[in-house]
Amino acid sequence: MQADPNNGRVKVLLLEDSDFDAELIQEYLRQLQPSPEVVRISSRADFVSALSDGRYDAILSDYSLPGFDGLAALDIATENAPGTPFIFVSGVLGEEIAINSLRNGATDYVLKQRLNRLPAAVSRAIAEAREREERRRAEQQLNLLVAELSHRVKNTLAAVLSIVRRTAKSHDTVADYEQALINRLRALSDAHNLLFEANWRETHLDQVLKRTIYPFRRDGDRSVRIGGPKVKLPPKAALALSLIFHELVTNSMKYGALSKEKGRVSAEWLIDSADETGGQVKLVWTESGGPAVTPPQKVGFGTHLIERSARYELDGEAVLSYPETGFVCELRFAAAPD
Repeated sequence: MQADPNNGRVKVLLLEDSDFDAELIQEYLRQLQPSPEVVRISSRADFVSALSDGRYDAILSDYSLPGFDGLAALDIATENAPGTPFIFVSGVLGEEIAINSLRNGATDYVLKQRLNRLPAAVSRAIAEAREREERRRAEQQLNLLVAELSHRVKNTLAAVLSIVRRTAKSHDTVADYEQALINRLRALSDAHNLLFEANWRETHLDQVLKRTIYPFRRDGDRSVRIGGPKVKLPPKAALALSLIFHELVTNSMKYGALSKEKGRVSAEWLIDSADETGGQVKLVWTESGGPAVTPPQKVGFGTHLIERSARYELDGEAVLSYPETGFVCELRFAAAPD
C-alpha cells in the first residue's frame, strides 16, 4: 500500500469497544506496508473528539457499541469527515443491515469472522478515496482555468483596444501607425505564447516580465521599469508569473497608473537569504502617477487569480495593498538554485 506522502504513514481511526477484537484488527492491519498508524477509541465522545482533532485516511467501526451504534457513527463521520472511507468491521452484520449501511454512505463492510479481507478492503478504500480527491482537485483546476480563459479573453480585447487608441494618438501617418500597431500586437502575442510553451527547461524572471508587460509601454518613454538579479524559473513558475503579470498590467491599463499619460509602473526584486536552495524572491510591483487609489469593495476574479497562483503554483504569497498614491503588489516565492 502506498504511504501518505504528507506523513509517510496511513492513519486509521478504529472505533471498537472490545480489547480482544481491537488487537486482532490491528494485527491484520499490520499486514499493510507501511504499517498504518491506528488510533483506537470506544465511545461516542472520543469519536467526535478524534474527528475534530485530526485527519484520518480511513475509519473502521464496529456496528454494535454500548450506548452507540454504527449508523450513528457513520452519520457523525459523514458530517465531520466527508470523503473519508468508512468501513464497518462487525460480527453481527446481516445482509439487510449491510445493504442499508452501504446505502447510507459506508464504503464497505468486513465480518470479524473474515478479517483476512480487511487489509485489501482498507487499501482499496483509501486508494479510491484518493482518486476521488485527485479528480475533485482536477475539476476545480479545470473550472478555474476555464474562468481564467474567459477573463483573459476579455482583458486581452480591452488591452488591444487600448493599444489601438494609444498608438493612434502618437502617429501622424497611416503607415507609421500601421507599423507601430503591428509591432505592439506582435509583442502582445509573444507574451501570450509564454502560456503555451509547455516544453521549457527553464527561463528567467526578467524574460517573463519583458515578454509579458513590455508590449504595454508607451512609445518613447519609460512607463514600465523592471530591475533585479538573475532569477531562474522552472516552467510551472514561469507560467504562473506570466498569468500574474498579465493580470497586473492589464488592470493597470484599465484602472491604474498606465491608464494615465504620466503613470509609471516599476517591478523590482531581490533575493532574501540566498543559499544552496535558492532563497526567497521578493518582487514589488509599484504603480504611481495614476488615478487616486481606493481599496476595492469586493474581491474580484483578478485578485483571486493572483493570490491563488502565488499560493498554489509558486508556493508563495501575494500581498496586495492600496495606498492612495498607487497600487502595490508584493510577491514572495522560492528562487530556483543555481
